[in-house]
Amino acid sequence: MKTSSSATLVALSLLVLAGLLAAGCTTTSDTAEETTLTVFTAASLTGAFTDIGKAYEAENENVKVDFAFDGSQALRTQIEQGANPDIFVSASTKHMKALQDGGFMDNGTVTPFLENNLALIVPVDNPAGVIGLADLNRLGVKLVIGTRDVPFGDYTRQMLEKLAADPAYGPVYRDAVMANVISEETAVSSVVPKLALGEADAAIVYKSDVSRDDLDRVTRIEIPAGYNVKATYPLGILTESPNRAEAESFIAFVRGPDGSAILTEYGFDPIPA
Repeated sequence: MKTSSSATLVALSLLVLAGLLAAGCTTTSDTAEETTLTVFTAASLTGAFTDIGKAYEAENENVKVDFAFDGSQALRTQIEQGANPDIFVSASTKHMKALQDGGFMDNGTVTPFLENNLALIVPVDNPAGVIGLADLNRLGVKLVIGTRDVPFGDYTRQMLEKLAADPAYGPVYRDAVMANVISEETAVSSVVPKLALGEADAAIVYKSDVSRDDLDRVTRIEIPAGYNVKATYPLGILTESPNRAEAESFIAFVRGPDGSAILTEYGFDPIPA
């Protein structure tokens, strides 16, 4: 009987030990599976991609999406100087192509995924009485645009060149509009606050930059298609991404029905995968 009891105690001890070891292995395994996905994203996508990130994390509990939002040119420069995100989402094909040419991108993963257009915005009280493009050259109108290097500033200048080529406006109009520019911003996220605070009378941004929360502060005025410039947004995976599988999964989510619905809600035009 004593021998039997001793054997039973040994067996129970071994079972407890095995259970502890199994629990320890499970905890280690779970921790190892947790991944942080770093996504460098154009500032104009801040609201949409913040929501997309939350939705993606809700479906993928072992993945955390870490965004860096800034102007596309600033993000490109950071990558060229050594930053290594998993994904780059650009508001301009120009900055994406520069990284592709430099060998930073896995070119097979780079693809355009949405479009955007410019819009004219004014404060809700509209003290300068700006109701369209024809008012932007009036003396005293305070206008905010993007710098030449950021996509929305580049597209604004392309739009003004279209207007300059139209005899109804001409080069004099373009020059007068540029003379009314009081501030050139490096990211669209800083534009709406300037109008809301009364620092400017009008601004040229993306149509998606006016969210539902902004409608009590600014009014969006459509720019005629003949003068507008369509922005194409590409995204892709970095060549040195340490999380290739997770990056592919996230991009598939962005381009899938859930991601596309969020982008559409924010005023973008998703390009079908």
